[in-house]
Amino acid sequence: MSVNKAILVGYVGTDPEVRYLDSGTAVCNFRLATSEVYKNKNGEKVTTTDWHNVVLWRGLAETAEKYVKKGTQLYIEGRIKTRSWDDKDGNKRYTTEIVCDNFQMLGKKIDVPPEESQKEEKVSSLEEKEENNTEIEEADDLPF
Repeated sequence: MSVNKAILVGYVGTDPEVRYLDSGTAVCNFRLATSEVYKNKNGEKVTTTDWHNVVLWRGLAETAEKYVKKGTQLYIEGRIKTRSWDDKDGNKRYTTEIVCDNFQMLGKKIDVPPEESQKEEKVSSLEEKEENNTEIEEADDLPF
């Protein structure tokens, strides 16, 4: 038995790049930064940052296209995959990626224009009123 699982919490370093294959399948790529802060032997704070190439497929890619942008904090679960190819000069090239199986947006809520936010609040309060009115009307239809 073997396990290949990566869990990362970090910040998106570039806006996601989404493309669609000829089959219509969405694929999304972006870089995610994870940082570690520690004190060195002189007592000075040192921050080291690692950059990870993240790949999302299908529905996850489409979700990322809509909601993820540079600076978004994400929790990512996936697997580590290394692939190779030959460049135009015939040199063997390698890259290691995190193929994402699941992600969650963390941190502050996505910036929504104030007018859109107000519309959402009005719609949800209207829906609540309609639900309450429906319950009252149904109660009035009772035969006793």
